[in-house]
Amino acid sequence: MSCEIREQINQDLNKAVKAQDKRCVSTLRLIKAALKDRDIAARTKGKDNGVEGADVLDILAKMVKQRRESIKIYEEAGRIELATQEQDEIDVISDYLPKQLSEDDMKAACEAVVAELEASGLKDMGRTMGVLKERYAGQMDFGKASAVVKALLGG
Repeated sequence: MSCEIREQINQDLNKAVKAQDKRCVSTLRLIKAALKDRDIAARTKGKDNGVEGADVLDILAKMVKQRRESIKIYEEAGRIELATQEQDEIDVISDYLPKQLSEDDMKAACEAVVAELEASGLKDMGRTMGVLKERYAGQMDFGKASAVVKALLGG
């Protein structure tokens, strides 16, 4: 999956360069730089392949999250043009993420994992979140999922 996403990013970058789409080009280059940075960090830890699969989706999801936080700050400061720029970047990055789960689907997924693991208390929080991250990488906001799991476990 990782290779497919990387190949798609490279192809889209070439198209964007030819189309002179500056916003898309800069965003795709930011994605490539983030992936390369994480690849280098992985190699120093002994992973020869760099980041793959769920790690790539995690990087992209973090990039979207950072931009959403920036949009909020820019809007509060009255910098609408910068907020629009961040939203444009989110639109480009989101093309490489799987479809996001709705609130109801996220809650159902959390409930299913809690039931499957027979999680009974906050001590099972880490194990539950680990399974969710493995199964739903890039498909849900794990900050919100964490709050749902905590409520389910009685926290």
